Amino acid sequence: MRKIINKLANYQVDGVGVVEIILILVILIGLVLIFKDQITDIVNDAFDAITQDATDIIS
Repeated sequence: MRKIINKLANYQVDGVGVVEIILILVILIGLVLIFKDQITDIVNDAFDAITQDATDIIS
């Protein structure tokens, strides 16, 4: 009987982990959607800087 209870407890803990991961993903996706323009600007600026530095090194 004790083994069965332990197995059930383990399944409940695993289920909570899945729910937490799903909630974190939903929050992250929401943040990306809210700040999409700002994230795009930051990434574009970073690539522009990399391209400029690479051009300076090659020249």
